[in-house]
Amino acid sequence: MWPPGTAGTPYPGAVTSLPRLLTLITVGALALGMSACAAESPAPGASASTTLAPPEAAIADGACAGDEGVSILVDAGALAGGEGADRASCILTDEPLIAADALDTLGVQLEGTKEYGDQVVCRVDGMPSDTAPVGSTEDPAYVETCESMPAAFAYWSLWIKPAGGTWDYAQEGASTLQLQPGDSIELLFTLDGAPVSPDA
Repeated sequence: MWPPGTAGTPYPGAVTSLPRLLTLITVGALALGMSACAAESPAPGASASTTLAPPEAAIADGACAGDEGVSILVDAGALAGGEGADRASCILTDEPLIAADALDTLGVQLEGTKEYGDQVVCRVDGMPSDTAPVGSTEDPAYVETCESMPAAFAYWSLWIKPAGGTWDYAQEGASTLQLQPGDSIELLFTLDGAPVSPDA
């Protein structure tokens, strides 16, 4: 078909023979098919992206009994206003998890400090309050501002217990700490020196 007013003159570059047209159609169909296959299969050596945080359906109350998942514990200790904040949950998974994703899955909200970001946990689920004293006997008027390091007598710490291991301070923040099935983490609030570590 020619454009109107061209009196039989083809478009510049138009196909003028049937065999050439059929060849181009075949090549085009082959190219489309190959691109569809490439979109479905990752290149050799490439890994498909996975969701690190499992769905809510994979959460059980209480710590995991073994290596069927990752245990997440929150212990507010004697923190003022922390009553009822303690919890223990098991995220059932056979895949590694990033600690921050696991906490987010459970709805645990962390706030870091202005100076150190999420490398230092300052508040967990809004505790301690930013307007009321923490309840310390060492400094009864102390209110946590989350500007820099929390006071040595009132602070959250992040602990990790590898599968079959013992509790120790986490050596990195929640956003980079990777957990394996069987691992446990605990957010622990220490007030006036107690508790000094998670319960065994």
